[in-house]
Amino acid sequence: MGNQLTDMAPNTSFLPNLQTLHVVVVGLDSAGKTSLLYRLKLKDFVETIPTKGFNMEKVKLAVGGSRVINFQVWDVGGQEKLRPLWKSYTRRTDGIVFVVDSTEVERMEEAKVELHKITRTSENQGVPVLILANKQDLDSALALSEVEKLLSVHELSMYTLYHVQSCSAVDGQGVQQGLERLYDMIQKRKKMQKHNRNRKR
Repeated sequence: MGNQLTDMAPNTSFLPNLQTLHVVVVGLDSAGKTSLLYRLKLKDFVETIPTKGFNMEKVKLAVGGSRVINFQVWDVGGQEKLRPLWKSYTRRTDGIVFVVDSTEVERMEEAKVELHKITRTSENQGVPVLILANKQDLDSALALSEVEKLLSVHELSMYTLYHVQSCSAVDGQGVQQGLERLYDMIQKRKKMQKHNRNRKR
């Protein structure tokens, strides 16, 4: 394997670009998770059907204009009976993307419960969370501040880095920015972990 890497990237400055980050997309059913995944993958809006299990795609994202980061994105079904499976997908993940439908005020409480549950499992302590307030292209969408309040994001664990981003899978607004912020949070967490490991030596 080492030889293959050298063949692919004789110039060591390219090596960071080979890193693949593992990201899991969760959220209630019909929040738009799969549409967001294919918006990232194909740069287009795709009509999708409810996910019965999971979808996985490799997505390349240009970050900061120069670096290309590879994301392996798992999109897991959001129906109630599938939610207990989220834990097995988020184990040892680099980042979690939690998608909410900004137009569904009546389901915000349900979304809040699931968001807090998944971030509090022992394996996910400190894993960065990007909360995507989807469907902002619709007139009935709640303002970002309203979504933040209804999801009680300020009550997330003090160890959890999070960012709330308004977005739309339909026109793509906010999706790239959200992923860039998630990437920044993942890098920040890795630096903190390295710093802590060095302190313990």
